[in-house]
Amino acid sequence: MERNIYIYIFIMIVVTYAIRVLPLTLIRKRINNKFVRSFLYYVPYVTLAVMTFPAILEATREPIAGALALITGILLAWFGKSLFQISISCCIVVFIIEMLI
Repeated sequence: MERNIYIYIFIMIVVTYAIRVLPLTLIRKRINNKFVRSFLYYVPYVTLAVMTFPAILEATREPIAGALALITGILLAWFGKSLFQISISCCIVVFIIEMLI
């Protein structure tokens, strides 16, 4: 059952183009719906979180080290620390946990 790769590439091009062009052509006026505006505002953050969260747990040798680094990062961010301080602290947590295990 031989399949033509060009058909798949064409379908991918059409879908990608449609996702980018349809909103521009169909929505011409300002969106006033509070729910839709809120949804569109948070989509980039949710997408980033969904891509990053599994990588945090799987990037370390021991998943517990990644989980503890994640908790450390969340707590430090909650208390308003800088991104540099958070990243250094998370790296230190992973290093110490992996040395202990």
